[in-house]
Amino acid sequence: MIINTGSRTDIPAFFTRWFLNRIDEGFVCSRNPYNSDIYKYPLDSKIIDCLCFCTKNPKPLLKNLDLIENYNQFWFVTINPYGQDIEINVPSFKKVIKSFKQLSETLGSNKVSWRYDPIFISEKYSLDFHINKFEEFANQLSDYTNDCTISFIDLYQKVLRNFPDAKEVTCDEQLIIGEEFSKIAKNYDIQMKTCVEGTLLNQFGFDSSGCMTKQVIEKAIGKNLKIPKGKYTIRECECIFGRDIGAYNTCMHGCRYCYANSNMKLVKKNQKLHNPNSPLLIGEVKDDDVVNEVNEPSFIDLQQNLV
Repeated sequence: MIINTGSRTDIPAFFTRWFLNRIDEGFVCSRNPYNSDIYKYPLDSKIIDCLCFCTKNPKPLLKNLDLIENYNQFWFVTINPYGQDIEINVPSFKKVIKSFKQLSETLGSNKVSWRYDPIFISEKYSLDFHINKFEEFANQLSDYTNDCTISFIDLYQKVLRNFPDAKEVTCDEQLIIGEEFSKIAKNYDIQMKTCVEGTLLNQFGFDSSGCMTKQVIEKAIGKNLKIPKGKYTIRECECIFGRDIGAYNTCMHGCRYCYANSNMKLVKKNQKLHNPNSPLLIGEVKDDDVVNEVNEPSFIDLQQNLV
C-alpha cells in the first residue's frame, strides 16, 4: 500500500502532531471529499510500501523523522521564488532550502525531489526573474536531489477567484522556460520533469511521464514494485498516487494560486474542527458513519532484485 499525504493539504507543515499520533496508533481515517465515505487505512511499515509527502515546509516533521524511520519515504518539496504577496504563509525560500538540505542529508537524495511549481509570468515575476532564480536554486540544491518537476499555472475557478489577475503562461513563454531551465539543469546534473503538461518540453530533454511514477517510488525505496494495472492511477500521467489521507480546504499557506482551497475563510473554519487525537484530519468519526476498512497488501516484488 502507498500512502499519499499531500495532494489535498500540507500535513508536514501544519499537522505533524496529528500525523505522528496516527503513526503511534497504527491507523488513519480519511473522508472521501466527494461522497463523505470514510476509509480506514492501517499504518504498518510492513505493508506500507511508501509514505509520500508533498510539502512547502518540511521543518516541523524534520525533528521527528526518527519516529517514521521504519517506513520507506518519498518527499516532494516545493521551493518557489515568490514572496508573501503570492505565498502568504510559506516560509522564505532560504529557510525551505535549508530544511531541504537537512532532509536530504538524513534520508538520501533519491528520496527527496524538488518542485518549482506552479510557474506564472507577471511584471514582477518575469521570465528573466524565473530563469535567474532557477539557476540560484539549482546551484544550492544540486548536491541534494537528482531532479526537478515544474508545472505552469492552471486557471481553475478556485484559482481565478483567489488570484483574478493570474494569466496563462503562453506557449512561447513555456518554450523559453523549458529551453533555459534545461540548459541550467544540465550544468547541475538535474533531470527536468513535467507532470500533466503534455510533451511540449520533451525536445529539451524533459521527462513528461509524471512526477510520482512507479519508477520514482522504486528509486526512492530501493525496491521493485508489482502494482496491479490501473491501481492508483487517476489522471493522464503515469503517477501512482496511493491512498490520500489529507483533506481539501485545510492548508494554511494561503497561496493565491492554490487549487485545494476554496477560500481562507473555509480553511479557518475547518481548522477549528481539527483534533490532533482524531483518526480524521478534520472532524470526528461519528456513530452513524460507515467506516470502510482497507487492507491492501504490500506491492513490493520479492521475486526481483533491488532496483
